Amino acid sequence: MTHNVLVVDDEPKLCDLLASALGQNGITVFTAGNGLHALKVLEVEDIDLVISDWRMPGMDGPQLLGEIKNRFPQLPVIVMTAYSTVKNAVQSMRNGAFDYIAKPFDIDELDITVSKALQFRDILQDNQRMRAELDEHQQIDSLIGDSPSFRRVLQAIDSVRESNATILLTGESGTGKEMVARAIHKHGNRADKPFVAVNCAAIPEGLLESEMFGHRKGAFTGAVADRVGRFLQADKGTLFLDEIGEMPLALQAKILRALQERVIEPVGDPRERKVDVRVIAATNKNLLDAVANKEFREDLYYRLNVFPIPLPALRERAEDIAPLARHFAHILGATAGKRISGFSPAALQAMAHYSWPGNIRELQNCVERATIVASGTVIDDDDLPAYLFAASAATCSAIPNEGMGVPSDLEAALAQVERNYILAALEQSNGVQAAAAQLIGISERSFWYRLKKLGIHVDKIVR
Repeated sequence: MTHNVLVVDDEPKLCDLLASALGQNGITVFTAGNGLHALKVLEVEDIDLVISDWRMPGMDGPQLLGEIKNRFPQLPVIVMTAYSTVKNAVQSMRNGAFDYIAKPFDIDELDITVSKALQFRDILQDNQRMRAELDEHQQIDSLIGDSPSFRRVLQAIDSVRESNATILLTGESGTGKEMVARAIHKHGNRADKPFVAVNCAAIPEGLLESEMFGHRKGAFTGAVADRVGRFLQADKGTLFLDEIGEMPLALQAKILRALQERVIEPVGDPRERKVDVRVIAATNKNLLDAVANKEFREDLYYRLNVFPIPLPALRERAEDIAPLARHFAHILGATAGKRISGFSPAALQAMAHYSWPGNIRELQNCVERATIVASGTVIDDDDLPAYLFAASAATCSAIPNEGMGVPSDLEAALAQVERNYILAALEQSNGVQAAAAQLIGISERSFWYRLKKLGIHVDKIVR
């Protein structure tokens, strides 16, 4: 394997010496006379190792090391220092350097240290590739389906994947928004760069700015060390902002600036940092309603909504239920040490007649449970959770029949279906809300929201 090494030193003769010595081992050597020049090289070349002097004019070795750890955290750095300043080199290792070489150095010693650093780099890259392959192999929420509504999603992914346009994914909870975001990244022009996901609703409001933009040591109580924010972690790659509708208004303005100007400012650090990220946002809220209610910035909405992709609910792609269920059963069965060959006609019919308010996530949970309890290689309707049938019966009774004087209000009918479904889940969980949410494959937060929306009081239904 060939490697690229960047040598940073303000003495041209030393740079030439190292280039000659390393070149004999098949290494391609780039040189820079100072830290600022080195950063420019790193932005355009695929470098595997940096060898940097400690003392240089302008940006010195410690400052360069700090910048590399922020921008290229997996890139090893070897520090060169004089014997009289070995203490400084030890400090640099505490700050993230891989190793140090004391000047004047022996060429054999240099070769050994460089070889170890490049082996370390290769291991990191191999592990990253293995993790990616494992994630792909074990990915459960796959892009599976041939329904017209889902084909439109696939066409949208194909249209936008090679661009850098900001994308807004909309749809109910559990429809696979993060799955689609990862697919866009994986098949786009940033596939070999980081994919960083942030759940905006899961991070406390007081920590969200630091989480997004990073902070300097001492910026606030508890900031005991510098922190690299998610924007810098995703530099050159993709930043996925899930549940963007839950982001506080105060932070929305800073997100807007980062998107418009491609710069961020870590908390406690007045220096601006340039970032190159492709942003994919997702929400299960109606952001236009949020804009009208002054809960979401209108300018940020239009900045995010450059390329909208609405994801259909599972009930709107019923023909995809069976292939998705088979896919889940195959993977989850293998994980549980079982060979599941498929579903009985009765089981498929029961799943087809169910409304799946928890969407793909709920279907996955349902199949996982059925896989565990199934005694044979075929999942039957007896293996499916009981709430599925209770809610299916409620669905049938909620559909208005023509000529019976029942108002044909789709929204009201769907609300009644959802209400009956929630009640059935709570009945099975004995009124334990967290357990009921898990049963139907949605988050506790989403479950509480539905309870409030439907006016359901748990203490009235617990038996």
